[in-house]
Amino acid sequence: MMGTISKYKILSQAKESFSKADYKSALEKFAEVLQNYPNSKEAYNGVILSEMAMSGETGAEALFDYYAVLQEEDKEEADAVMEEILQNMDGAIDKIGEIFAQPLRERIEFEDGILYSDFKKLLDEGADFKETFENIMFSTKVIITEKEDFIDFLDKLIEHGFEEMALTYLENALAIYPTDKLLIHLLKKLAEGKTIEN
Repeated sequence: MMGTISKYKILSQAKESFSKADYKSALEKFAEVLQNYPNSKEAYNGVILSEMAMSGETGAEALFDYYAVLQEEDKEEADAVMEEILQNMDGAIDKIGEIFAQPLRERIEFEDGILYSDFKKLLDEGADFKETFENIMFSTKVIITEKEDFIDFLDKLIEHGFEEMALTYLENALAIYPTDKLLIHLLKKLAEGKTIEN
């Protein structure tokens, strides 16, 4: 069993490796602490964030930075909040900016998914949001690069009865941008009225 001193030393080395984008080394160090201290939430969260970063999840760095900010305020609270965020980010929703969906139509062939602007074009051409979204939801990704598009997408989800999904996306977005006024406003809107009356 390592001593407490080396536990903190190794954790700080792990965080340093992560911030230098050496995720493999960060993962090894967090894992070493976790082996000796299975109840260390910080080491556990670090392992998950390092794995996310290694697999190319673009949200991992932002979450790691957010974690550091939270830790400055209240360490235990930070560990608990981050654990909850990471548990909620499994498979179905990975991060703000990329949302899982299915090949829209044959004519849109993006290897990594389709851009939200193209998704909107289909809607502008008269495609039904609910039907189109349900058709594409599970196999590819709708790639959202602008915050306005993300807000627009959430609005459409709420409008068409996908409140729970919108809520999940929103919570993940707020995990990364906790003080964003637009996101907070949307969250309130969701909490108040479920569907929006046209």
